[in-house]
Amino acid sequence: MHLTRRLLTTAAAVAAVLATTAAALPTAAAAAPCTSTWTAVQRVPVRKPAWNEGPVATTRSPIVRYLRPGERVTSCVVAVGRDAWSHYSECGGGSLWRIVPGGQAPARCLARV
Repeated sequence: MHLTRRLLTTAAAVAAVLATTAAALPTAAAAAPCTSTWTAVQRVPVRKPAWNEGPVATTRSPIVRYLRPGERVTSCVVAVGRDAWSHYSECGGGSLWRIVPGGQAPARCLARV
């Protein structure tokens, strides 16, 4: 009984402190939407990592579709491949993959608009 009363008292004190500090903190500004536009330099494969490959695409990842030369896509995030299979040879090679709608594309094959 004594332990339950102590826990309830502590919980009420913590809730009161959180309520007063939350009211004093300014609200965070909403994140701006992604507006970075990129264009495909050549025919670019868009790959989606398989369930057992981790978060970054590899040269063995299945191709979901291709970007046509000149096709514009929106991308604000880059995935960095850390193993040998994440290194691609298209467009001069590299291990940076841009996250595009539908999957990931080699970053060197995309030019900023």
